Amino acid sequence: MNSTSLVTVDGKMTEAHRLELETAVNLLENPHFAARLAEYAGQPVNAIVDYLPSGFNRRLRGSVRSAIFRCLEIAIESLDEDVESNGPDWLSKVMIGMAGGVGGFFGMIALPIELPLTTALMLRSIAEIARAEGEDLSKMETRLACLEVFALGVRGPKDKLNIDYYATRLVLTRLTADVAALVSERGAVSASTPIIAKLVGEIVGRFGLVVSDMSAASVVPFLGALGGATLNVIFADHFHRVAHGHFTVRRLERIYGAEAIRARYRHSTRALAPSRRPRKLAV
Repeated sequence: MNSTSLVTVDGKMTEAHRLELETAVNLLENPHFAARLAEYAGQPVNAIVDYLPSGFNRRLRGSVRSAIFRCLEIAIESLDEDVESNGPDWLSKVMIGMAGGVGGFFGMIALPIELPLTTALMLRSIAEIARAEGEDLSKMETRLACLEVFALGVRGPKDKLNIDYYATRLVLTRLTADVAALVSERGAVSASTPIIAKLVGEIVGRFGLVVSDMSAASVVPFLGALGGATLNVIFADHFHRVAHGHFTVRRLERIYGAEAIRARYRHSTRALAPSRRPRKLAV
């Protein structure tokens, strides 16, 4: 469906687009990843995070950072070349679930290998969603916007003042703009470059909350028994939802203008009034 055909003559938002924006607000402001895991585990997953061994947390932190940096390399170098148009969400979830199943078989020892693979598969499925929403993956800005999904819609320990999607996105966009300029100038990235380290750190600080929830859930008897495949499918579904919300907002901004959509978005968030209690970062 061509979204531009739904714009009214006087420039006001159509009913279809208004409903799309409301759906996007709900997806981005109420991700509820830990709550959805708790539905499977039968108990609060957040409460288990603090009891993970310190050595495990150090290993997890390194794996998350490596995974995000690898995704950054993919976004810069090849994301537009190997993403098929209109790929179904369920197919990528199956592939990510299979990766989690293999990782679950070998346990935590496989985490440094399984997590970068899972996130790379997830990044490509996010890019498919972006393309379906009219994004041009040949543009560096679009490819880095795909990477932003790992941090968007995740409430971090600094979010004590009801920081919403747009506030988080503003921070990420400034960093990705600097990264894009750096890549244009140098043609390559290094983990030791300050702006690269800052972008990766910003994403890791948020994305790590989801990974720590997954890791905590894996030690819960019921959910752990379901295996890494189930956890990864929940993980994939979560970020697909965030990606759909993110790229719906960007598509509507291209139609109506960023300021108009931001104003409507923030009006909708006041109606939602989601609960945002700060959490301890285990990663």
